[in-house]
Amino acid sequence: MTRKELNEIKKQFSNENCTISRICGCYVDGEKQIKSTFKEAFLSLEEEERFKYYEIFKKTLSGTPGRNQLTLAFPMSQEMEGGTQEFLYRLLKSDLQNDDLLNQFYSNVIENYVFTGNFLILLIHGAYDVPGKSSDNLEMDDASDEVYKHILCSICPVNLSKPGLSYDAEENIFRNRIQDWIVDAPQSGFLFPAFNDRGSDVHSIQYYTKNTETPNESFVNFFIGCELPLTAETQKESFQALVSDTLGSECEYEVVKNIHEKLTEMIEEHKEKDEPAPLTLNKDEVKKLFAESGVTNERLEIFDRTFDNTIADEKAELLAINIANTRSFEVKTPDVLIKVNPEHAYLVETMTIEGRKCLVIEMGENVEVNGITVS
Repeated sequence: MTRKELNEIKKQFSNENCTISRICGCYVDGEKQIKSTFKEAFLSLEEEERFKYYEIFKKTLSGTPGRNQLTLAFPMSQEMEGGTQEFLYRLLKSDLQNDDLLNQFYSNVIENYVFTGNFLILLIHGAYDVPGKSSDNLEMDDASDEVYKHILCSICPVNLSKPGLSYDAEENIFRNRIQDWIVDAPQSGFLFPAFNDRGSDVHSIQYYTKNTETPNESFVNFFIGCELPLTAETQKESFQALVSDTLGSECEYEVVKNIHEKLTEMIEEHKEKDEPAPLTLNKDEVKKLFAESGVTNERLEIFDRTFDNTIADEKAELLAINIANTRSFEVKTPDVLIKVNPEHAYLVETMTIEGRKCLVIEMGENVEVNGITVS
C-alpha cells in the first residue's frame, strides 16, 4: 500500500467519516491468560471512547511504507483450506459475529505474538464505500467503484501508570494518585485485505510494526503466514557490506561519495515523478548504480557473487530510503566527524598536502566556531 492509500483509510477513523461497524477486544496478562473479552457495535460507544480508539487505529496505519508499513503477499499454500489467509477471510466474511472464529483468532494471536507484559488485542470490521475518481484525479462521491470490507487489528501494550500525586479539585488538596492500567500505542497490527490500487486485495495483508528492527517475526511467520523482508537496518548494513566487498582495495572516497550522491538524486527524481510506490533497487539496478558511480569493470566482475553472498536472496529488492541517508552526508575519522547536507557533499574533498592525505572543506562565508563568527 502506498502512503496515499494508507491515508485514505485513516481518514475513515473519525465521526464524520466512520465506516467501522463492530469492535472486539481481548485483554491478555503477562502469563498469556485471557483476562476479559468484549464485542459491541462501534457507534454505540461513548464519543470520548471512540476518539481514543480512532487514535489507536490511525497509529496502526502510520509510519513509513517499507519500514513500519509492510505489504506482504500470502503464499498460495496459505490460501488453501486451513491456511492463515483462508482463516482471516472467513473472519472477515463473518462480520466479527462468529464467537468461535473470534476465540480462535485470539488464541492464535496469543500463541504466536512475542511480548513481555500485558497487552490488548483490538479488532474492528469496516466497510468503506470507495469513491470513484475522474480523469483529473478528483473524487466523485456519487460514483462508487466498490465497497472495501476489511478488518483491522491493533495489538497494544497495557502498562501500569506511574505513581505520583494528583489534584482533587473538589476538596482542593493533593492526594496520592491511584495507579491505573493504561492502553499504550500499538506495537503491531494489520489491515486485511490490503487496500492496493484503491481496492480490496485479498492476496495481501498490510502489516504494521512500531519497531522496525524487531518486527515480531514469529507473529508474521506463523500467525499471518508470510515472510518478512529484510529490516531497514539490515538492508543498510547489507548495502554497506556490499559496497565494501565489491570495491575492496578500490574503496575510495570519491567513489563512495558518488554512490551516495547518485542514490540521493534517484530518490529525488522518483519523488518528482510522484510515483505512488517507494523507490526500490533490484540486483541489476544496484549494479548499474555502481557502474555509473565509477566502480571499475574489474570490480564489477565480482559484483554478482558479492551480492549473492551479502544479500542472500538474489531476487531481494532494497528500499532506497533504507540504504541512503538523504538527510546527511557523513565523513568520520577516529577523531573527527563531519556532517554535510547531501546537496553540498561536493564541498568536502580529499587532497594530499605535504605527503599527508587530508579532507579539505571549502569554508565560504559566514563561518562560526562555537557560535562565534570568524573571518
